[in-house]
Order: sequence, then C-alpha cells, then structure tokens
Amino acid sequence: MKDAEPIIRIRGLRNQFGDFVVHENLDLDVFRGEIIGVVGGSGSGKSVLMRAIIGLGKPAAGSIRLLGEEVSTMSDAKRALIDRRCGVLFQNGALFSSLTVAENVAVALTEHHDLDADIVNRLVMLKIALAGLPLDSAEKFPSQLSGGMVKRAALARALALDPEILFLDEPTAGLDPIGAAAFDQLILTLRDSLGLTVFLITHDLDTLYTICDRVAVLANKRILVADSLDVVEKFDEPWIQQYFQGPRGRAARRATETHPAKQSAGT
Repeated sequence: MKDAEPIIRIRGLRNQFGDFVVHENLDLDVFRGEIIGVVGGSGSGKSVLMRAIIGLGKPAAGSIRLLGEEVSTMSDAKRALIDRRCGVLFQNGALFSSLTVAENVAVALTEHHDLDADIVNRLVMLKIALAGLPLDSAEKFPSQLSGGMVKRAALARALALDPEILFLDEPTAGLDPIGAAAFDQLILTLRDSLGLTVFLITHDLDTLYTICDRVAVLANKRILVADSLDVVEKFDEPWIQQYFQGPRGRAARRATETHPAKQSAGT
C-alpha cells in the first residue's frame, strides 16, 4: 500500500488562529482503500486537520494534495468537482433541522445534478438503505430521530454523490456500545463493498481496534506516527503509551483478539 500514490498527501502543514499554532510541520499520507483512524488529545486539532483537507479551513503554510490536486490552488470549478468525490459526516450529524431525512440526503443530488424528481427519490431511498436506516425514517425530521439514527442519516447524506473518500468526525461519539459497534461494522461493510477510503477521527478504542487499517496519532502539533496498531501501540511516547496501554486500550485489544471483526481482504 505504501508504494502507491497517496489519495491524500500532506506535507509541512501549519494551521494557526492568530498567534495560536495548532499544527506545525505536519506530514501525513492516506492511501486508497484504507480506513485510517486519527487520534489525539483534546485540543490537538483533529477536526481542524480534517477541515483543512476538505477546504473548509485555509492553512498558514504547507501542502495538501487531495485526489491528486493541490487544495490551496484549486479553481472554484475544480473545487466543485473534488467536493463531489468526497463525503463528510460532521460531529453531531449537522443535518438541516427544518428538512426531513430524505430532503437532507437530496440536497447534494439536486445541487450537483439535474435529475428527474423520481430518480432523485430512488437514489435518496437507496442511500438511506445503505446507511442502515428503516425506509420510513425518510419523512422524519432530525428532532424525531435517536442519536444513532441521526448519525446514520448524516452518513446517508455523505454517501449521496457516491464519494471516493469518506470523512467521519467522531461518528460513534454519544452512541451506546451496541450502537457504536453496529456503526463500526457498517463502515467496514461500506468500505469493502463500495471501495471507499475512510478518514476517521475518533477517540473510540474499540473502533480503532475493530476496523482501522492504520492509526495516525496527532500530538505536539504534528503526526507522531501513522502505522498499523501493533506498531503504534508500542511507539515510545508518553501520551501514546497511556492511551493504548491503559485499561481501556488493553480491554479493546483483548476484545478484538477474542472476537476478530476485520474480515476484509485488505486487513
């Protein structure tokens, strides 16, 4: 995998707000078809990094190449084309509260394509089904959904344009263990069946051990290590050792060893 051209390539990235530097000299590669988990302490800038990659934040320095294109120098037309190839699930879903689930999913389809209303409806229902939602949820508003259903509705919207890369920001936060495990398995299934690349911000150790091919650790304003979990958890850095070798890390590792969930050819 590491001999292939990265689908996301970041070099020398600096993000800052005024005099406050969030990232400095940050490098990261993401490869096609992998699920990469990004972890770091509170305030380490995980969401800031994701927003910079998808063009919602302007870095102070450095290079981000997304799908072969330099993010900072894209024309508006090129930016629109790249946006169609990326799906994003923000924290808390970020659904439009005044729209139904179906209307939320349809937004991107109607914005980017001139499609017959019947075709849009068929595609919307397909995405809702792919996200594991019951079809009768299509006419419900976000306020009528449980936390887990909101996450899945946001996932359906992220899948609307058949993206190549899926960006997920804390997708299992706030879910009960059963709901979180089911969501993890859904992401793994979608990756394998649709050929997605998944950039996943999480603090959920079970998610890291269950579905991630590699883990990137963000600390000290940069990526300290980005590798398979068996390499990352042995990395000689205090935060990493505390995170992965603590009681929760050991429990997550034991659960995966006892009930391995990765069944894809790439893991």
